[in-house]
Amino acid sequence: MCKLKTHSGTKKRFRMSSTGKILRAYAFKKHNLRKRSKDMKRASRGTVVMHASDAKIIRRAFIPYGLA
Repeated sequence: MCKLKTHSGTKKRFRMSSTGKILRAYAFKKHNLRKRSKDMKRASRGTVVMHASDAKIIRRAFIPYGLA
């Protein structure tokens, strides 16, 4: 059987933690930051663990070998 390719966009947007959970960045942090409050910008630094139901979709469809 052929090797499966990982979705290129997924490689750039998500990472797997060592325990197999999917990490994602916070939304709304790329542009138009002058509209956002300082509290929102400070709270959305770094990464967060993705919700289990959303992570299941990402893991099945876009990360074929990320079934840990």
